[in-house]
Amino acid sequence: MSFDCLKEDNLFFLQQGLDLLRKLDDHQFAAQPQSPMSSVGGHLRHCIDFYARFLDGMGDGKIDYDARTRDPRLEIDRSHAADIIAHLMERLSLLGACDQRPLRVSMDRRGAHEEPCWATSSVERELQFLRSHTVHHYALISASLHQLGVPPEDDFGVAPATLAYRQQMVTG
Repeated sequence: MSFDCLKEDNLFFLQQGLDLLRKLDDHQFAAQPQSPMSSVGGHLRHCIDFYARFLDGMGDGKIDYDARTRDPRLEIDRSHAADIIAHLMERLSLLGACDQRPLRVSMDRRGAHEEPCWATSSVERELQFLRSHTVHHYALISASLHQLGVPPEDDFGVAPATLAYRQQMVTG
C-alpha cells in the first residue's frame, strides 16, 4: 500500500471522527457506558493523542506514544475535540512522500520510570498502525453508541478490508 493511500485512509478516519462529533450531543459524547469501557470521548481522545504523538515526533524522527498528553477536556468538550481533529487533519495532509525517513518508535512501557525502548519503523508503517488503532477504537465507540441507543453509520469502526469484502459480496 502506498504512502498516499495510507495518508488518505487516516484522513478518512479522522473525518469520520469529526462527523461523529457533529452527530452526538454533549451527554452522548461524555456518557460512561454500562460496560467497563471508556466513553466515546475517552476513546476519541485516545485516538487524538496517538495522532498528535505521531505528528509531533515527525520533527526529530522519534515517536513516543507513551508520552501522550491525555487532555481530559478532549473527553467532554466536543468543540475542542473537533478543533484538535481538524488541526491534526491539516498537519497530516501536509505530510508528503518526501517525509519518508526512518523513525524511532517507543510505546507500551511497563512502568512510569522505565526508559523508552526504541524500535525502528517508517512513516508508512506508523500510518498503518494509526489506521488499525483508530479502527479498533472506533469499533469500541460503535459498541458504546449502540448501548446508548445512538447507532453510528454502518461503516464506522469497520476495517477497510472488511468494507472491501462486503462490497465484493454485494457486487459479486
